[in-house]
Amino acid sequence: MNYQTFEPSQELTTLIKCYWTLESPKEENPQRQTIISDGCMEMIFHYGDLYKQYLENGDSIIQPRCFVIGQLTQPLEIEPTGETGIFSIRFHPEGFLPFATIPIKEMENTAISLKKLFGKDGEELEEKILTTPAVADRIKHIETFLLNRLADNETIDRIIKSTVETILTANGQLSIDELSKQTNINRRQLERKFSSTIGLSPKQLSKTIRLQATLKMLLNKKFTSLTALAYEGEYYDQAHFIKDFKEFTGLTPKEFYGNSFKMTSFFITD
Repeated sequence: MNYQTFEPSQELTTLIKCYWTLESPKEENPQRQTIISDGCMEMIFHYGDLYKQYLENGDSIIQPRCFVIGQLTQPLEIEPTGETGIFSIRFHPEGFLPFATIPIKEMENTAISLKKLFGKDGEELEEKILTTPAVADRIKHIETFLLNRLADNETIDRIIKSTVETILTANGQLSIDELSKQTNINRRQLERKFSSTIGLSPKQLSKTIRLQATLKMLLNKKFTSLTALAYEGEYYDQAHFIKDFKEFTGLTPKEFYGNSFKMTSFFITD
């Protein structure tokens, strides 16, 4: 697999974490790949073959060619149907809000086509991205589209931005009561603001960021045992660690570590 990341322009750095591309040849025996939430929404363009997405009931669907995937609150299982070619925009946790045309919370665990989100403008953007081979030119098209839509949108609540930064700095290890005290806003109000802005509660985002930090240590083998890993992540105990881990990955830490990371490793945040 060939995976590359690219920086956004200065005007969009507060909203976009990075652009990324992924290319790989067709596999003879394609395997299911697990995508784990990193707290970021993505706008994805498949210029290669499409991906199959597995649903909770065991059924599967073919993802749209171009779509935005809402916040994940459960592991997302996908499988390539042929040759992979993906161009994607990874937004900061609160970064997609200025471009949303439907409530963020309604997008949870769902791939929503650009046509549904942006109508004719979305269709025109799809055509530009899919018919432009150079990554630099794709980024120019995306940034023009986003900056044009940004002009008439309100800015993101400063309390949300500062709270997200606090959660990231603390690797998700602060309690919601501590976050509430730091922001001088009551817990219920903070939860409402997070739900409408990010699509996750402060607790869900904190759990996501904490797990991401733990997965990074797991991926880099910076631990002596799974017990030490739970301790490093400041989980109450190993049972708490295993419960949270399985909620987000669908596997226990031991099962996960025994499997190939594949696509998962590309979504471990820096």
